[in-house]
Amino acid sequence: MIDHVTFGVADVEAARAFYDAALGPLEIPATRGSEYLEWGDFSIARTPGRAVTRGVHLAFAARSQAHVDAFWRAATAAGGVDNGPPDLRSYHPKYFGAFVNDPAGNNIEAVFHGEERLLPGRIDHMNLKVRDVSRSLLFYESVLATLGIERVGYAPHGFAGGGSHFFIDQARPSENVHLAFTAADDAAVEAFWEAGTGLGAIDNGPPGERHYSPGYYAAFLLDPDGNNVEAVSHNRPRT
Repeated sequence: MIDHVTFGVADVEAARAFYDAALGPLEIPATRGSEYLEWGDFSIARTPGRAVTRGVHLAFAARSQAHVDAFWRAATAAGGVDNGPPDLRSYHPKYFGAFVNDPAGNNIEAVFHGEERLLPGRIDHMNLKVRDVSRSLLFYESVLATLGIERVGYAPHGFAGGGSHFFIDQARPSENVHLAFTAADDAAVEAFWEAGTGLGAIDNGPPGERHYSPGYYAAFLLDPDGNNVEAVSHNRPRT
């Protein structure tokens, strides 16, 4: 479901040092591009002056409890602020998670569910704060339905697909995040864009080929709080 997430950062080197340290124990490969620094499905923007991402909760899948422990130790040693040490949580009996705030205050988590649900390092779930939950729910229900992503019954404002989850909650809104969802094909990308613009969402890039990789077909919309939401079809098998 969640294809990739990009944070804008004020200090690229500080953010790089933090995420290299925090995500290394989760066995996430790092890639250095001309525009982005990437760790698997997560990246930070190298673009000077990009608006800073704040108020996001992003959780990465871990292989074991020991990997969650190592994440927390490395992230706090690298200057992250402890937001919940490694422990079992109430979400389900085997949910073992740890939380650390990154340099911009985003809540970064590593979680092990008692078994591997996703490949190590994949984005397990994301929580986005929104100004008006009814308005945002209408937007996300409409655009995600075109991608085959539906709401879940066990969370008030949650969506699930492909082993990952996406949640929205009403609070001081998250800022300046780029969130991409996987589309099965080009037609699904087009349906996503048509559903969003039909609701009055701001077009941030109509359906078309992009330069990021061969076969990369995507469309972009701004959600009700101005975050950049994408649907992308890679036109190749996803590993």
